[in-house]
Amino acid sequence: MDIRTTARTELIDITDLVRTVLKESGIKDGICVISTRHTTSGIIVNENERGLKNDILDMLEALVPENKSYAHNSIDNNAGAHLRAVLLGMSETIPVEDGHLVLGTWQSIFFVELDGPRDRTVHVKMIKS
Repeated sequence: MDIRTTARTELIDITDLVRTVLKESGIKDGICVISTRHTTSGIIVNENERGLKNDILDMLEALVPENKSYAHNSIDNNAGAHLRAVLLGMSETIPVEDGHLVLGTWQSIFFVELDGPRDRTVHVKMIKS
């Protein structure tokens, strides 16, 4: 699934896109693995609320400041994005039951851009049980 990001850092709700892939797969029970191969992005599950999304981005900035002098910045000036991606992880695995993602009431799946804007690819793999 292709995504075009529009900011340096942002959270993009991809839950409906993943649901579409699940529906098209025809799988009723199993697991869904959502992943990114980009080393400056992540996949997370959390609540899609504007304030919380801003809090997540603020937390990442506090933990890994962009303006710090990192060794990797001498190559392409995006070490902060790589370090943030380490904290978030590159994938999430979600159970599938009766053709539906097993998510909590407030849970959404997010692609997290850390070095944008860019064209990105998210991989969604459905595994039948």
